[in-house]
Amino acid sequence: MARGSPEAGSPAASFAVIALCLLVLLVTGEEMAAVLPGTLEGRPAAAQSSPLQLLVDAAPPGGTVEIPTGRYGGDLVIDRSLRLVGVGRPLLIGSGAGSVVRVRADDVTLEGLDIDGRSGGDLGRDSAGVHTSARRTTVRDCRISNALFGIYLRAADGAVIERCTIRGIPGRDPGEKGSGIHAWNTNDFRFRDNTVIDVRDGFYIQSSSHGVVKGNVARDLRYGLHYMFSDDNTFEDNVFADGAAGTAIMYSNRVTFRRNSFLHNRGFASVGLLFKNCEDVVAEDNLIADNARGVFLEGCYRNLFRRNVIAASDTAVVLYDSCDGVRFEGNSFIGNLTPLTLVGRRTSTVFAGNYWSDNGEPDLDGDGRCDRPYRLSSVFDHFRGNLTAADLMALGPAGPVLAAAERAFPVLWQVPVMDDSPLARPPALPRVPSAQPLRRRFGATAVAASMGLLVAGAALLAAGRRPRRPVL
Repeated sequence: MARGSPEAGSPAASFAVIALCLLVLLVTGEEMAAVLPGTLEGRPAAAQSSPLQLLVDAAPPGGTVEIPTGRYGGDLVIDRSLRLVGVGRPLLIGSGAGSVVRVRADDVTLEGLDIDGRSGGDLGRDSAGVHTSARRTTVRDCRISNALFGIYLRAADGAVIERCTIRGIPGRDPGEKGSGIHAWNTNDFRFRDNTVIDVRDGFYIQSSSHGVVKGNVARDLRYGLHYMFSDDNTFEDNVFADGAAGTAIMYSNRVTFRRNSFLHNRGFASVGLLFKNCEDVVAEDNLIADNARGVFLEGCYRNLFRRNVIAASDTAVVLYDSCDGVRFEGNSFIGNLTPLTLVGRRTSTVFAGNYWSDNGEPDLDGDGRCDRPYRLSSVFDHFRGNLTAADLMALGPAGPVLAAAERAFPVLWQVPVMDDSPLARPPALPRVPSAQPLRRRFGATAVAASMGLLVAGAALLAAGRRPRRPVL
């Protein structure tokens, strides 16, 4: 048994395992099971139908229907290949009973439309601003608001969603909303340059493979990306911010993340980038910053993390011993309170050639590497994992002093996780996205209180600088 490690079955060990298992359940929760689509919506009743239905029904297959500017109430079904183009951004306002636009034929394109779901519909029937169950649907330059789901893709291979803005129903809890872009059993999809705000999950992708998600922004939601049973997809240049989790990737293989930003995901179970039971994942040149936990790995095999910046998080990496063949190389770990939380008694994960901002070891021979290995755990990190009150010391001098003392005189070595060749200086990582300013939500009262404290502090400083009168 490693020196100082908790006894199996001891209260400390049991508490640590239970707490981290609870984290997994809170992050994944009911989504551990696949989500099946609801009943397919058909043609709406006459009273709920859009006046545009006559134009669509009269158009020849393969034709173009131009919709002039104006407001059009009711729902619309497209049952033939058409190009529907808005002139002057017409507004399609749904009936509130179901999906506003229902695509039921291959090769349909929607462009330049504003779509309002009227906060209605049924989650059980997947009501959306645009719902498609056909191949090669394109939705381009559309704005969708007040819909349960923004765009729902149901077995819609070859779908293209680009330059759309999707806003959910304001004031509703995440469980009462759908996803911004929801893909089920849809392959060869392309999501480019979309903005998704205030929905349940920005992108929900299930049983959908061989897709590209590039240049999108998903923020102010539950998960930026919620992803299950989907292989061979690529995510590049996206921003996932201000959620309970930036991403939750589960039961999937050969997924690639490049140049994405995972920012400001904070809360009890918040994670920047979570992988559960994933194989052959590559994450490179990403910015993972200001998250409660930067990277979370459980049951993962042969995952590679290289040239990422993982910064300003409470815990940089949460790692389960069920992982095998995982490797971290050439990353910058900057300003994290804890570099690693390891769950279990062993790990084959390799940390090699990373930069650690709290590593004080010198580089006496000038080869760019510190002269001694960097140990990723300390006695203070052990206390933080088993005693919640220890977090109160994390930003003060006690935590770093205790960690330094442990490195000099080790008395607790739960599992020896080392970076044998740590970098002495931060590496140049030109492909990593630049950091964005923190976006805080402060009310007027908080702002006034802060200004008051600043004024009081300035007054105290000024008073302290005045020469004191001698006491007679």
